Amino acid sequence: MPVGRIASFVDRERLWSRHMALGRIGTFGETGVNRPALSALDGEARAQLVSWGRRISLLPSTDPIANLFLELPGSQPELAPVLIGSHLDSQPTGGRFDGVFGVLAALETLEAMVAAGYRPRRSVVLVAWTNEEGSRFAPGMMGSAAFAGARPLEPILALRDADGISVADALAGLAAGEADLPRRPLGFRPAAYVEPHIEQGPVLEAAGRPVGIVSGIQGKRTWRVTVRGAEAHAGTEPHASRRDALMAAVEMIAALKRHLDDPADIVRFTVGRLDVTPNAPSVVPSRVVFSIDLRHPDAGTLLRLGDGVAGLCVSAAGRCEVEVEALLHDPPLEFAPGLRARMRGIADALELPWQDIASGAGHDARHLALLGPAAMIFVPCRNGISHNEAEYAAPEHLHAGARLLAETAARLAEADDDEIRELAS
Repeated sequence: MPVGRIASFVDRERLWSRHMALGRIGTFGETGVNRPALSALDGEARAQLVSWGRRISLLPSTDPIANLFLELPGSQPELAPVLIGSHLDSQPTGGRFDGVFGVLAALETLEAMVAAGYRPRRSVVLVAWTNEEGSRFAPGMMGSAAFAGARPLEPILALRDADGISVADALAGLAAGEADLPRRPLGFRPAAYVEPHIEQGPVLEAAGRPVGIVSGIQGKRTWRVTVRGAEAHAGTEPHASRRDALMAAVEMIAALKRHLDDPADIVRFTVGRLDVTPNAPSVVPSRVVFSIDLRHPDAGTLLRLGDGVAGLCVSAAGRCEVEVEALLHDPPLEFAPGLRARMRGIADALELPWQDIASGAGHDARHLALLGPAAMIFVPCRNGISHNEAEYAAPEHLHAGARLLAETAARLAEADDDEIRELAS
């Protein structure tokens, strides 16, 4: 099969129109999307995806954590399949392309294969992972973590959102609307996994490259910090006797900022969530919960800096009590060198200018790398903006990334087991 045959059937206008269609599910403002994981809006987006897949006879299914699959069966379905995709959920102030591009590029890949009259040797399976963002249920990448065995299912099911709804309850609500979808067991070992995504940074746009071959993902550690004080009247309680949870939290965050200060600007430290109780103007706060997100590309540095977090919070607590709960520790990851080399060659054959690029953000591909060769494709996003209503990726760049995915998936689908093993090295 000549290189470029499958890519030639990737339809730019269809890919773009589907982005716009999914962007209307959970829309806010001009171009924003708020589509929480396992919500009714998530279910609506999933139903639309299944409908598109069924039009070309793809086989839908879901698993115990609601990962959604659309399969194009291969001529040798006993072989490990090629897995491609990303996620459909968004941040509360998200855009139309984060995650969705990977799912729709995967769908366009399968559309192209069908349109070309091509039946792959290995089955090719689209996946939409559950709760990648972690904005409703923390931490994120829940579906891929359970699928890959990185986290056990039972503790995940017990997690609750801000309204007290558990993952188990949300799954039951979603399943009620998907009663016609076959259920499959949790997890299988794919031959390889490729995830397309917008870059969420400015590098590709500045370089004028339509695609990036992702070298790996920097390490990440996260915590939930709970500070407990006591409510008191804002006008009568002396400062000397107050147990002000918010002021204690401010002291902790300031101490962490000093500890994590990095003149080289490599460390990424974020407090993105702060919940105050009772959150009333004339009441001394009695309870504060805040998040800590720490990232670094070097495993040793990430370990050293992260190991100081709990002690700093305790030392800055003053008269309050503090609990520091570690949620996630993912070390830096390098994607499969052989698979990346294969993708560079395909990009050259398709005349797509590319560059190697590291990912500062976490992605489901991190967990899939535990199961076999994994890689990612980045495309530019305007001004590097993501998790924002202004998020935008140009149609020609989405098309380029989908073409690279389609051709890569077709090559992987024809590979024998020895070739697949070589991709990891």
